[in-house]
Amino acid sequence: MPRGMHIVAFLRALFLPRTYLALENLALRQQIAVLKRSVPRARVQRRDRIFWVLLRRFWPEWRDALGLVSPATVVAWHHQGWRLLWRLKSRGKSGRPPISLELRELIRRLSRENRLWAAPCIQLELEHLGYRVAMSTIDKYMDRRFGPPSQTWRAFLRNHGSEILACDFFTIPTATFGTITGFVVVELGRRRIVACDVTAHPTVAWAASVVRRAHLAAGRRGQYLLR
Repeated sequence: MPRGMHIVAFLRALFLPRTYLALENLALRQQIAVLKRSVPRARVQRRDRIFWVLLRRFWPEWRDALGLVSPATVVAWHHQGWRLLWRLKSRGKSGRPPISLELRELIRRLSRENRLWAAPCIQLELEHLGYRVAMSTIDKYMDRRFGPPSQTWRAFLRNHGSEILACDFFTIPTATFGTITGFVVVELGRRRIVACDVTAHPTVAWAASVVRRAHLAAGRRGQYLLR
């Protein structure tokens, strides 16, 4: 070591607290012990990792005395220790606790007697009865159903087609490279246009007025609006 470095080390030893000097000496001695017992290649054992993890906890300047491995390696050892600790603490406690047989039968009964109810409906009914159950748990114990849960679109249109008003917006390009917005309402039962209008400045009030005109033109048959 050059003479200037010896002077710097001497001055540093004068001003550092005795605790820091003792920890630094301990760290250097530990690394020398690792090198002596593992010739020709240094091999870090589990007790060496525990030593540096604890030293990092109690000594802020632990990086200055580290020479065998990088500081990032010591931080990774610390993270591995935390993962191991939480794995041991959570052993045998994974997942939700099982629900009672009575509650499982109640979920099956509600899903069996109310074929159109999905898991959210059953969850609300159970809350009214004083049970708090997760939606995923309800879905797990519901009766398995085959086929659609409700009527198909074909059946829906066959049953209610005469009462439906279908509507849609569209745009029309003009000769001056502008656009105007159109709004059309069709009565599906009779397949006729009951209202149609265009405007260059569409607003909510304008669309509402078209809907009102369509509803009056269709009479009482137009009870539903589909967009």
